[in-house]
Amino acid sequence: MTESFVIIGDGVAGSSAAETLREEAPDADITVITDEGEALYNRILIKEFAKGKLPAAPISIHDEEWYEDRDIDLRLNTLVVDVDTEGKNVVSHDGEEFAYDKLLLATGGTPSQLPVDNSDAEGIHHFWTFQDARKIKENVEEAETGVIVGAGLLGIDFAAICGAQDVEANYLMRGNAWWRYALSEEGAEILHDAMRERGVTPVFDSGVDHFETDDDGHIEAAVDPNGDRYEADFAGVAIGLNMNTEIIQDTPIEFDDGIITDEYMRTNLDDVFAAGDTTEFNDLILGERAQNGAWGSAKAQGDNAAKNMVNYGSEEFRWVSSYSITHFDFPFLSFGHPTLGDDSVERKYSENEWRRLALKDGRIVGGVLINNLAPQSAYKQLMRAGTHVGNEKETLMQESFSVEDLDAPVADD
Repeated sequence: MTESFVIIGDGVAGSSAAETLREEAPDADITVITDEGEALYNRILIKEFAKGKLPAAPISIHDEEWYEDRDIDLRLNTLVVDVDTEGKNVVSHDGEEFAYDKLLLATGGTPSQLPVDNSDAEGIHHFWTFQDARKIKENVEEAETGVIVGAGLLGIDFAAICGAQDVEANYLMRGNAWWRYALSEEGAEILHDAMRERGVTPVFDSGVDHFETDDDGHIEAAVDPNGDRYEADFAGVAIGLNMNTEIIQDTPIEFDDGIITDEYMRTNLDDVFAAGDTTEFNDLILGERAQNGAWGSAKAQGDNAAKNMVNYGSEEFRWVSSYSITHFDFPFLSFGHPTLGDDSVERKYSENEWRRLALKDGRIVGGVLINNLAPQSAYKQLMRAGTHVGNEKETLMQESFSVEDLDAPVADD
């Protein structure tokens, strides 16, 4: 009997799962359902499009023919409204039912909204889809002043977009540094200076109390909790994601901030798996549940889930994710979980070279490298191996560090 696989979501997790399923199960029925109107595109490159640095063409990864060639049934503009885990089918907004033997939830997240007055005004943007990028590009090209809210990895994309489009912007941050949970003030100041050079001013201990609008409902200004007013005809808000778990709320599938899975990307139901942003997976390297929606991690999760959907238990998910920023004149890379841990070590080597490692129980769980990325392979090797390095912090911070510098043995990678 032909096995049926249904995938909800056509981001990189869902699409990579579909591709792997076709390789692992040549005769299976595979359906991919997405509420978006276009097939897989590169979420990393859409920020370059919004900056005006890339045309739209290179951003699309798969067209509809890619799915047809692999005999994958792609359903665009289709919203799943119900999941029946007993009957083993999902229901779309127009009442169509899709039966499954195995189901993959790759539903991703939706940008969080600021809970303030006028947060839905014209000219206020969130950055997640290609359609978002098109609207941002159109608006920012006509803007003169801007505000940015959200001092994290998506917020800095807005800063780069404003800088590239010559928009004078204020970056309103609640703390005293950009991405303060992963960077100290010393490290973050390298990014602050790079923003200032592009006309984006970091404003610390700030935020948004409310937005002001004109008579047409378009943003005019942001007012922070201190009462300071910042004129803006463009705003970018990036304060995190709400995971898309609505369709499983009335099912037995376990979820918390995201959908809970084991190290095989399987939920508490044997025939339901999850991958990508929305998962809270058993991170074997970290030793606890974790979420990580970086592009590479989501792709690897989709591939891993697919293999285990065909042959459960065939492959554990062990992955050290990376996230790079290329907006400035120096490279920036984070890996693993740099905001976690119970200890850290850092060092500044020059005006724009800095490094920090996050440690848990004496083992590396994440890090940030600015300018010199050469040590990343060694750090990731130690992280994957679970090597105890808590007593060798000075060695770890050597500028040209390699694993051979350590006294501690390193397990096989």
